[in-house]
Amino acid sequence: MQEQIFDALRRGAHDQALAMAREAVAATPGQAQPHRWLAMAQEAAGDHDAALASIDRAIALAPEDADLHFHRAGYLLGKREVEAAQAALSQSVQLDPNQFGAYVLQAQLAVARGDLEECQRLSKLAARIAPGHPWLRMLEGTLALQRGEADSAISLLSSASRQAPEDAQIRYVLGFAYLQKGHLAFAEHAFNSVLGQSSDGDNLRALIADLQRRQGRFDDAADTLAPLLAAADAAPALQRLGGQLELAAGRPERALPLLRAALAAQPEDPLALAGMLELWQRSGDRDDARRTLDAALATSPQAEGLWRARVAIEAVDGEEVMAVLDRWLAAAPDALAALDVQMHVYLARGDRALAEAAARRILEQAPDYPPAHRCLVDGLLRSDARMAVAHLNDAIARSEDADIQRLYRGWLGIAQDSAGYRDKAVQTWLALQAETGQQRMPPPAPAATADAPLPAPAAVAADTPPVAFLIGAPGASVERVATLLAGCLPAFRGDRFQGEPPRDELQRLNTAVRLVEGQVTPEAVARSWYAQLPARGLPNAQVIDWLPWWDNALLAVLRGHIPQAQLIVALRDPRDMLLDWLVFGAPFRFESAEAAATWMARYLEQIAAIEENDLLPRTLLRMDAIVNDEAAVAQALGEVLQSPLPEPPAGLFGAPRFASGRWREYAQALAQPFATLAPVARRLGYSDT
Repeated sequence: MQEQIFDALRRGAHDQALAMAREAVAATPGQAQPHRWLAMAQEAAGDHDAALASIDRAIALAPEDADLHFHRAGYLLGKREVEAAQAALSQSVQLDPNQFGAYVLQAQLAVARGDLEECQRLSKLAARIAPGHPWLRMLEGTLALQRGEADSAISLLSSASRQAPEDAQIRYVLGFAYLQKGHLAFAEHAFNSVLGQSSDGDNLRALIADLQRRQGRFDDAADTLAPLLAAADAAPALQRLGGQLELAAGRPERALPLLRAALAAQPEDPLALAGMLELWQRSGDRDDARRTLDAALATSPQAEGLWRARVAIEAVDGEEVMAVLDRWLAAAPDALAALDVQMHVYLARGDRALAEAAARRILEQAPDYPPAHRCLVDGLLRSDARMAVAHLNDAIARSEDADIQRLYRGWLGIAQDSAGYRDKAVQTWLALQAETGQQRMPPPAPAATADAPLPAPAAVAADTPPVAFLIGAPGASVERVATLLAGCLPAFRGDRFQGEPPRDELQRLNTAVRLVEGQVTPEAVARSWYAQLPARGLPNAQVIDWLPWWDNALLAVLRGHIPQAQLIVALRDPRDMLLDWLVFGAPFRFESAEAAATWMARYLEQIAAIEENDLLPRTLLRMDAIVNDEAAVAQALGEVLQSPLPEPPAGLFGAPRFASGRWREYAQALAQPFATLAPVARRLGYSDT
């Protein structure tokens, strides 16, 4: 009977195994082993409580049987009763000091609580009982895994798996070793191989689905979760995950019932709501959106996310949106979120007076609420900029939050500019620069000298792909050029300003100095740049590389070793650039307006030298008249690249910068810094007045 029961368990025939085990217990109720077989069948069928009760009856009949205590520990672990399981294992070892499995399980429990030394001690004890057993290598691999030694863990566990290819426990741990190493496909295969043999099958299935998702196989991940989702008691979070995977797999018809069920069960779940909003956006079914959201609001009338979604369904210029807002405010009269949405809806509709009334209601509740102050300040700037200045000074005085005070002071500088208070605006901007300066880098000091010898330009080999380097000093609006190029030109790279920049010499701010001092050669700098191109997705291809800085010391690199390169130099009147740097900031800090002007003059003198002496092919992309015009910048770039660019969307550049020539209004407030810039401005073609 025992072999028949075990065979049924191996085949997954749980009902058959249960029937035979119950028959064995009925035949010999006073023997311990049939109760053990019944416990095994019940555990395999997922009835953990019944399994524990059956093994307890077996132990009552044979209390000295160490193996029964060992099995009881396993069932307790299945119920997450770790301390009770540890006690059962200790009892097993006391009854039989040669209980190999008990030592192994105790070692695994030691790992689970982070006691690696205890695991090693128990592993040595187990090795005395069964030297060479594959579980010993499994324990060694587990210890290596806990120490972060993924390669060693994979080697040990692979060896154990070859020694015991049918051992599910070894393959399970091997899966985690592959996972730590980032070998997702191997981890998935290992976990799949034990899926039908694990008592924790649901969690393992979810882990496999996550591995498939991380490999971009959303359809496989959704299919893996499907058996769990088919259960009547599927958790809402699991339904939401299934819906998200179906959406990502491009199967919205399968995502809809899952996300709808998840949202109905948990109306305040933002991820389920986001999934439903995406479905409605794809289908355009506003009626279904209204019905579903209204049903959810009937049970959760205080759910802010539901109300925001309900407002978003309606056209902003229609009457329906106002009716929804009225319902929201009736359900939550003092809800700050409702008043905020109402204010923004009024602004979008052009009802400024109503928007400002909503803003005042908000400030009655939350006196330090920036969007409401922004609404009122924008209105005052249209009618009386001096009143905007007074409003902001009052808001700054009332606020106790330093970050919000800085935000208001940024607005204050613009308001002072609009009111004609030039000296005060400059003082405000300089104070803000001083406060936030430590968050930014100091500008690199120019290293090249005007009389530095340069190598002759190298010959450009035939069929060499063109290369351009985009550069621009603070205030030149070079970032606007980069934003436009990033949206339409695959060859453009702005990764030097992102989280994982290329690791070449052109990324290092001290490379120019090192070139001048002979610490690095131009050839080495060029070689480091070429070496990084494949990792940037540009193997031997055309590229426009946006550099974080420029120095004429780099001319030796480009002329001698990247001779196909040209410069695209974003440029404005130097005095407008200084004003822009002062008002809107830049990655580089400065100590004073005069210090900024001195640095900028030295930087731009290098650009003037290139232009005057024809040191390198270049284009001066003068942004003066087009700084706020996306289409005009695109046209200018198309002429530079000799290839028309698509028309960019309006508003791509965001808030407008000061128009060309605005520096003249600050001729008195910034007289000395502008005088410092005047000579280089003339060299670059700008007039003194």
